[in-house]
Amino acid sequence: MAKRISLREYQEGVVARLKTAAAAEHVDAHLGVRIGDSNWLLDLADVAEVMPVPPISGVPLAYHWFRGVANVRGNLVSVSDISAFFGGQNLTQTAAARLMLLHSRHILHSAVLVDRMLGLKHLADMQPDTEAEPHAWAQATYRDANGQRWQTLDVARLATDPQFLQAGVN
Repeated sequence: MAKRISLREYQEGVVARLKTAAAAEHVDAHLGVRIGDSNWLLDLADVAEVMPVPPISGVPLAYHWFRGVANVRGNLVSVSDISAFFGGQNLTQTAAARLMLLHSRHILHSAVLVDRMLGLKHLADMQPDTEAEPHAWAQATYRDANGQRWQTLDVARLATDPQFLQAGVN
């Protein structure tokens, strides 16, 4: 039987959770991923889920960077090789490769393949790199304490790019 709580205790719990959620919005943590030979950062709010790569069914008459569709819990999700889309090498699928579902506020049922996850990275631990030429899809470029270059992926721009949205060959 569930523990009974008073309305006051319930309201105090809701207020505490709201304060925690508001504080979490100000966290500078980004998801670090490897795409091709580059390190990228993604805002946690832009990523719905990260998972091992499920079986992908190819789609005829699609660009080489569009891998096809995958069944993710009963939903068909479009899968793009983001490295190939950027003009780099096609992803060689390894055990470290991941499927990253983009948040539905940007685009519905869409995912990108990344080479591997590199964990959470904090912008406070990095310095802006104003000397490096940013990638076309990067919002900003940073250097970490080891001198490694990190670029922030503009997911909103990617999700509205006509070329990304048109995966079929004309």
